[in-house]
Amino acid sequence: MLKKLTTNCLAIACLSFAITACKAPALIGKTENRMVPVSYNTTQDSTNTGKIRWNEFFTDPNLTALIDVALKNNQELNITVQEIAIASNEIRARQGAYLPFVGIGGGIGVDKVGRYTSRGASEAIADITPRQKTPEFVPNFFVGPTATWEVDIWRKLRNAKKAAVIRYQSTVEGRNFMVTNLIAEIANSYYELLALDTERAIVQQNIEIQTNALNIVRLQKESARVTELAVRRFDAQVLNTRSIQYTLQQRITETENRINFLTGRYPQQPIARDAQAFDKVMPVGMQAGIPAQLLQNRPDIRQAELNLVAAKIDVKVARANFYPSLNISAAIGFEAFNPTLLLKPESILLVLAGSIAGPWINRNEIIATYYSANAKQTQAAYNYERTVLNAYFEVANQLAKISNLEKSYDLKKKQVQALNQSVTISNTLFNSARADYMEVLLTQRDALESKFDLVETKMQQMNAVVNMYRALGGGWH
Repeated sequence: MLKKLTTNCLAIACLSFAITACKAPALIGKTENRMVPVSYNTTQDSTNTGKIRWNEFFTDPNLTALIDVALKNNQELNITVQEIAIASNEIRARQGAYLPFVGIGGGIGVDKVGRYTSRGASEAIADITPRQKTPEFVPNFFVGPTATWEVDIWRKLRNAKKAAVIRYQSTVEGRNFMVTNLIAEIANSYYELLALDTERAIVQQNIEIQTNALNIVRLQKESARVTELAVRRFDAQVLNTRSIQYTLQQRITETENRINFLTGRYPQQPIARDAQAFDKVMPVGMQAGIPAQLLQNRPDIRQAELNLVAAKIDVKVARANFYPSLNISAAIGFEAFNPTLLLKPESILLVLAGSIAGPWINRNEIIATYYSANAKQTQAAYNYERTVLNAYFEVANQLAKISNLEKSYDLKKKQVQALNQSVTISNTLFNSARADYMEVLLTQRDALESKFDLVETKMQQMNAVVNMYRALGGGWH
């Protein structure tokens, strides 16, 4: 009889397996394009500045100190670190999902069986005398360990754990990319601060020059060589230049506050720096290497690649939902209708059961999840291609920018030299009454603007170098 029952159960299980183990719908996936150009339209030298450590690339001790503080205190970076911890816990959760769940507990219940049920009728027939009659309310007590286990026959649970591991690695790369951006942002702000200091010094020098010119014009007015109009125009120019100081001071304050925010602190004393250092700073030579190196050096590309791998595994997990699942449950303990009888050998309970079940009629949720997983995988493939393309153009643009700014700086430097000479000449001619005062004013204004342009161009050069370092994937090492 037992053999026949076992055979019938096996037949039912096989029939259920045959019915439910249907194939998943066909999908149209996307294979990502991993091809990149062989060079940046320059040489194919594989020397890459992006592999240099940040504390070797930046040599200014004040700047490296700011970066070091930011890497410890920046709130956004610390938030990302917690995301890494969350991803690590997700691995632990997924790993536990395909192991047996074992617990221990107990239960108390009262059972009243209906008289006209199969169990109630059988108990009534079994009653011999009223004194042996089954009680109307039957209590039940149980204590002991229980276990359940979903057998991972389709690797659904193990693939889910594998995807969690890859997403953990992705969050690590995301943190590295944030480090790269943070270092670049601090460096750019620091060089902007040095440039503003230099512009403020230029303004102060020009105020002295223009004040001296104003005094000369006033003397000339007393000797009737010029009119009051000339005095007023020179005075207005001095006032305008003096007002520029406060505009620059506001920009300095905002830049210092931006650096303080990035370093995770409230405004303190002025940012430590050498106000004269900007004239000594020179853009370093950058080696871009070859585009293929971006696939390894750029954390955002590696993050996009890992997300793509995890999305492909998610499709496998979603496909496994179409197949039947095998669950095994077991229990061992003591069960009795009277707590005083729990520890007797006759109260020992042993349970071992297995079940297999799968989707059959309504599979809309499983199909929708499957299609969504495939769409996310396609989305991740496009995102990977976009990230690689964006990285290539960032490097190419910064290469061109460094080259063009270098040529522009040389020309602006010559322009400043020419206008400085023009200021001297115009003052000499004006003092000898061979030039109009407007020529002096215009020449001084052009000289001041050209000096500002020269400083701004040099700042752009330094920013281009920093952005190039970031574009090459430097800073997180």
